[in-house]
Amino acid sequence: MSNSLKFNYVDIETKKIREYLRNNLKLSGRLIKSSARDGRIMVNGKRVNLRYMLKVNDVIEIAITKDESQNIEPEKMNIKVVYEDEDLIVVNKEPYMVVHPTKSHQSGTLSNGLLYYFREKGEKCIVRLVSRLDRDTSGLIIIAKNQFSHMALARDMQKDNFKKEYIAIVHGVIEKDEETIDEPIYRSEEGSMKRVVDSRGQKSVTHYKVLKRFKNSSLVHLKLETGRTHQIRVHLNYLKHPLFGDVLYGENYEDSNYIKRQALHAYKLTFPHPRTGQLLKLHCELPEDMERLLNILKNKS
Repeated sequence: MSNSLKFNYVDIETKKIREYLRNNLKLSGRLIKSSARDGRIMVNGKRVNLRYMLKVNDVIEIAITKDESQNIEPEKMNIKVVYEDEDLIVVNKEPYMVVHPTKSHQSGTLSNGLLYYFREKGEKCIVRLVSRLDRDTSGLIIIAKNQFSHMALARDMQKDNFKKEYIAIVHGVIEKDEETIDEPIYRSEEGSMKRVVDSRGQKSVTHYKVLKRFKNSSLVHLKLETGRTHQIRVHLNYLKHPLFGDVLYGENYEDSNYIKRQALHAYKLTFPHPRTGQLLKLHCELPEDMERLLNILKNKS
């Protein structure tokens, strides 16, 4: 892959390059403006401004990589890379790891580790998170390496072929083999982390399918149609089948002897590549603590 985008203008009528980039190529206004400001838009090998009128057979080229810095301290850590190219990287996040630095977590985050990883490879990109996971949720996270791929991936998250799938272990035996939970999620108290199902909330849709049933628990596959904060945890708790280890939504259960965090793993991602449009299908195995919990539940059944 190249570090620039190339397009041939084939329309017969002339058109302002700004309009073509936005309406035909679906580039964001922010990307167009910053590329023009940095002199990274060229036509037929020469820099142009956004007023340039395109003519048939013009060759448009936009440089998408540039030197960037970020106020995050690089830290050496074990990053589990599942997929990587010049535009993006997908990693398998360990449980108990915060994704991005906060006031209370300035170091030890996935972003600290990624920045070190990029610098070691000689890449001057910054960490652009496309997806996020809770601290105690493990699994696949997408990070864009440039402004173009971040824009394209964020845009395409609304498409049907962008799929995020999870494996969860929940309390109780779920009766229905599969179902769609279409219930709005709302933050009832300002400043509170906890969300609830409430008609005042945002539309939230989760599809689930039971993979295995045990004596007093179930192994569940989940697919998100929307991406609300704590969506899976809230919806499963609404069904009265909270996740094992979820101290926020399953507070009536003592699970610390079985698992030290919520038993939720983002195991599969399917999405179109930002540059080629080719579908990427990525997955990762269950982490050790969830495998151990499953063995305990199997032995109890």
